[in-house]
Amino acid sequence: MLRIIAGEWRGRKLKAPAGDTTRPTADRTRETLFSMLTSRLGSFEELSVLDLFAGSGALGIEALSRGAAKCVFVEQDRAAIDVLRANIRALEADERAEIRPSSALTLGPALKPFDVVLIDPPYATGAGAVALDKLARLGWFAPSTWISVETGKSEKLEVSGFEIDAERVVGKAKLTLLRLAGDVID
Repeated sequence: MLRIIAGEWRGRKLKAPAGDTTRPTADRTRETLFSMLTSRLGSFEELSVLDLFAGSGALGIEALSRGAAKCVFVEQDRAAIDVLRANIRALEADERAEIRPSSALTLGPALKPFDVVLIDPPYATGAGAVALDKLARLGWFAPSTWISVETGKSEKLEVSGFEIDAERVVGKAKLTLLRLAGDVID
């Protein structure tokens, strides 16, 4: 079981999909990530959040608990989508949550950039870098967007067009915060 770290639903438990297809972000790793983001954002109040490779939805739900206005969850695994729906229903967060049952790598152009993007792909696949590159070209990020990518602790995130603001290793995970590079911004 996972728990929500802070905010409106602090301490509430979340379900995780059975098996090892989905690897939920550990409580300690989420706590570190949200501390890093909060020190840069001040608060999540009224922000729009995108949770890619959402799994159980723990990252996006944490952002909603902390005051985000809306979160779009993108997940393709059927079992994970079922658990994600159950978690959102249990918190009565349906009005602030949108689930897109598809691959993060098949999204089309964005209607509007997000304030915060949380990317937690399977480790050692390179899917995070591929998603960053593709979604940058499709308008999912603004110059002010904060982007987090979780990888395995020994993985190197190699992406062009982005500036790395911070990296932290927490257990088996590495958290990388980044933004669009100045020369990419129109």
